[in-house]
Amino acid sequence: MPMAAADIVSMIETALPGATVEMRDLAGDNDHWAARVTAPQFAGLNRVQQHKLVYEALGGRMGGELHALQLTTQAPN
Repeated sequence: MPMAAADIVSMIETALPGATVEMRDLAGDNDHWAARVTAPQFAGLNRVQQHKLVYEALGGRMGGELHALQLTTQAPN
């Protein structure tokens, strides 16, 4: 069963307080998502480290319940 966008957003925002998450359904199937995550925790981290924080927030659901997630991450300006 695919993960709902609201569940993905909730998990990320809970793990990264102050984060904003914008979701987009890439295929219209609620199973292939793109997320733009802006979080203060990303300041000073490279892209790989930023993505790792998001994957950790998802608690191992990537590749299972959450089939595909295209990530764009950034620290706030």
